[in-house]
Amino acid sequence: MDDPMGVSVWFNPACGTCRTTQAILAERGVDAELFEYLQQRPSRDDIERVLKLLGTDDPRAIVRTKEAVYRDLGLAGATRDQLLDAMAEHPVLIERPIVIRGDRAVVARPADRVLDLLDAGGPTDG
Repeated sequence: MDDPMGVSVWFNPACGTCRTTQAILAERGVDAELFEYLQQRPSRDDIERVLKLLGTDDPRAIVRTKEAVYRDLGLAGATRDQLLDAMAEHPVLIERPIVIRGDRAVVARPADRVLDLLDAGGPTDG
């Protein structure tokens, strides 16, 4: 799902911010692996791992609260476990794009936040 030496992106091709992030990476010469998480759903463990890479334990940091399924499932008052289960079952609830590089990740919203990750360390060719 992601290369520990390279860059991977939890990506939705229908998302303009994802496409802009992809373009920024390409401009920087970064050949990122695109993980289309709506097609190949991440497991709860995958989501937990990404939260750690983002430096948080709170799934609300990456949940899309404006999605209809968030409202339909009544997730406003959900526990951490309920949110993680819902995100694994309904990946549309996961914010995007999430860019992963080594042991760090960022939610690239706005897209130029990816530069924080790239500029933070070492070469990007992997």
